[in-house]
Amino acid sequence: EVYQNNIWGDDDEFVSFKKVLRSLGPDFDSQPLASFHSVSKGFMGECGLRGGYCEMTNFDPDVKAMLEKLISASLCSSTSGQVAISCMVKPPTGDAAELYKAETTAVLESLKDRSVMVHEKLNEIPGITCNPLQGAMYAFPRVDIPKKAIELAESKGMQPDFFYCLELLEHTGICVVPGSGFWQYPGTFHFRMTILPPKEQLVVFLDKLAKFHVEFREKYG
Repeated sequence: EVYQNNIWGDDDEFVSFKKVLRSLGPDFDSQPLASFHSVSKGFMGECGLRGGYCEMTNFDPDVKAMLEKLISASLCSSTSGQVAISCMVKPPTGDAAELYKAETTAVLESLKDRSVMVHEKLNEIPGITCNPLQGAMYAFPRVDIPKKAIELAESKGMQPDFFYCLELLEHTGICVVPGSGFWQYPGTFHFRMTILPPKEQLVVFLDKLAKFHVEFREKYG
């Protein structure tokens, strides 16, 4: 549930697993549930700071003891990650509260603005379509890959979208993740990209992507 603050759709809201479980009635009151939260992928860490926690509800005491023993034997988060976790679960109060709220709002509004821009610009590229970004920090556009490129990729033992992403990397220096790693619908091709870079860098990225995609389709079309 690490993206609970990163909700971009105007009519969307975060609903926790715990809330859903509680809504199912008394038959599920004793259902074990592990809930995870993290700064590592949320608006505070932005994929840099590392830290998180797990809430265990209705766990057998012996199971919980073993999990705590296992965690105790692992490396802990860095000091900066632990400070970020502290701020997340207990936001600053007093004189720092107003600044914390202002900075949090600015970060989330900036990410939302980037999510809208990425969605719009991706859909302006012929042969690329993308659904509105409802949350998190990624876009997952669908890519039209010409038949000749598909056949060439398969002859090399590659997934077509992997071949596309490799060509993109080699020709532009842009690194995205092939959709084939995310169990996409058979016969479709996608890639995953982040919206984290500053807006001006995203504009350059999307312009390079558009130029590459047009040339790729011309080459293999």
